[in-house]
Amino acid sequence: METRRVILSIAVSSLFVFSFADSLSFNFYAASCPSAEFIIRDIVTSSSSNDPSIPGKLLRLVFHDCFVEGCDASLMLIGNNTEQTDPGNRSVGGYSVIESAKRLLEMLCPETVSCADIIALAARDAVGIAGGPMVQIPTGRRDGMVSLASNVRPNIVDTSFTMDEMVKLFTSKGLSVLDLVILSGAHTIGAAHCNAFRGRFQEDTKGRLTLIDKTLDSNYAVELMKQCPASAMASATVNNDPETPMVFDNQYYRNLLVHKGLFQSDSALLNENSTRTMVKDFANNQQLFFVNWSQAFLKLTSVGVKTGNEGEIRRTCASTNA
Repeated sequence: METRRVILSIAVSSLFVFSFADSLSFNFYAASCPSAEFIIRDIVTSSSSNDPSIPGKLLRLVFHDCFVEGCDASLMLIGNNTEQTDPGNRSVGGYSVIESAKRLLEMLCPETVSCADIIALAARDAVGIAGGPMVQIPTGRRDGMVSLASNVRPNIVDTSFTMDEMVKLFTSKGLSVLDLVILSGAHTIGAAHCNAFRGRFQEDTKGRLTLIDKTLDSNYAVELMKQCPASAMASATVNNDPETPMVFDNQYYRNLLVHKGLFQSDSALLNENSTRTMVKDFANNQQLFFVNWSQAFLKLTSVGVKTGNEGEIRRTCASTNA
């Protein structure tokens, strides 16, 4: 059964690869900037060595970029009412890693490597550095010219989303229910601010929290309340994965089965038989998860890409060239 699922996933994803082969290509920078991917990987590696939270931040960054305006680095643009100013993006990090790679690439290969490609490749490398699969992804994305805060909320997953809400959003991006379950596995690394799951608790008049979401393990809830009391500072965070927070593995799915998914949107994956079965399969077989992750990540980083004469190659990721 598992073997059949792997083969089906690869076959479907292979069709997807052919669908974007004319716009993106593997080794896109082979002639124009042959060291591009090595440079990006080296910077991600060194940054992660200095700050172990970097892989999780880069993985979140690519999600928030690709789901709004497509994978075009619109999230990197700074200014009034840009995507970065929306509350849903204020806790996104990893920007400095992308800018560091861009500065070096501009010195070696001016106006050649897009910020959009750097984001996708950096997230790919982050997963590999954290112990996950090293995915080969095509490049050739161009940078977008539009970044509006008003586009953020309708296009990103809220941690309180139901299964139906998540499926609707993922479908609008050309991603399947299987992709949804696989890409949710990104929560195997990274951290979240306390307000991202505060809705699972209720605060009384004395400032004490009590668990109101009975889909959450009670002992885990106690630990969360210790780490995130009602008086916690806004900057306080907890690990997405309480067991192996710095390792990209299948522990996320194991956590879900014992009701230790941090977000309501995580727990929602157990509400339907089809997605619950997928969770069980990935919890029992890490290699199955890794094979499917590679294909789903390929699809994620190809959402709404701009190529050819669309967009531009920015000289700096924080602003357009105009």
